Amino acid sequence: MSSTIPLENVNEKQNRITGDSFIRDHLRKLSPYQPILPFEVLSTRLGRKPEDIIKLDANENPYGPPPEVAEALGTIKFPYVYPDPESRLLRGALAKDSGLESEYILAGCGADELIDLIMRCVLDPGDKIVDCPPTFTMYEFDAAVNGALVIKVPRRSDFSLDVPQIVDVVEREKPKCIFLTSPNNPDGSVINDEVLLKILDLPVLIVLDEAYIEFSGMESRMAWVKKHENLIVLRTFSKRAGLAGLRVGYGAFPLSIIEYLWRAKQPYNVSVAAEISACAALQNPTYLEMVKNSLVQERERLYNLLKEVSFLKPFPSYSNFILCEVTSGKDAKKLKEDLAQMGVMIRHYNNKELKGYVRVSVGKPEHTDILMNCLRLLS
Repeated sequence: MSSTIPLENVNEKQNRITGDSFIRDHLRKLSPYQPILPFEVLSTRLGRKPEDIIKLDANENPYGPPPEVAEALGTIKFPYVYPDPESRLLRGALAKDSGLESEYILAGCGADELIDLIMRCVLDPGDKIVDCPPTFTMYEFDAAVNGALVIKVPRRSDFSLDVPQIVDVVEREKPKCIFLTSPNNPDGSVINDEVLLKILDLPVLIVLDEAYIEFSGMESRMAWVKKHENLIVLRTFSKRAGLAGLRVGYGAFPLSIIEYLWRAKQPYNVSVAAEISACAALQNPTYLEMVKNSLVQERERLYNLLKEVSFLKPFPSYSNFILCEVTSGKDAKKLKEDLAQMGVMIRHYNNKELKGYVRVSVGKPEHTDILMNCLRLLS
């Protein structure tokens, strides 16, 4: 009796359709983005109540939004009606807040949506972007999603930009855009005007991410888009206003660019709840300023305390987090895991630029006290 498989069965197996056969080739190789876990998941994993977890791993604002936000959310009149596709109330409020006319401003479902939208409008598959690691990893991730190539120009040992190398790469590789962050995540360094102007002289689109600008003491460069056709500036409500969970970001664009983003964006990308919350937050600038000052003051206290820890080398920061090199033979990943078992969450990195580093978000004074007590126990 023959064990040969009939030819028609072989052909049928080879021609069988599987769902992943429809997926674009470059996405089959894409590694998923690794987000920070929310309270609910952490609570289950650690066996602790959410209120017993000190969450210093995602640069969130522990003070939360102004009280006007909860009041506004409780009085939403038309949740069954689609939101304004132009976010007119929010853009008007942002124009008043920033001093930049609303026609230069586009709102999004977090700045993350705008990063992806910019790439979809600017990049063809195979186009190049410049990335300056260590920095926010969404730039590299979104470039991969959009089929772009990433040219990396690593930062110097003090995390400053290597401007001569950027100039050389732009001339040699002809990238379409470069993503810069000021203050930079994860180290908190800033880009001064002189450096930014040098890069703006290059024939490349500069996307300047100012997610943490409020903590730096520097002025936003939003108004610069009126005189620089190759500059986009991104901002967010996640850090400043404690609205990370509601996803509200915005950007300032030259008019010659924003026209095309309006065409390509999802029509209802900013929800009713998000727009109402952001507008309500802007109604209380005194609260926003008070929270910012509290976090900046606590940042300085945390930095000085971390300098006293024998196995940590903290870096000065202009943001609401502090990057630390783990020294003296300590393992950074184990440090993160040990603190997690004690209910304190910090960020640990696996990438080569930050191997042996952790990042600590600035919390309330009581959060700092608990963190330091735990670090002393691990000494």
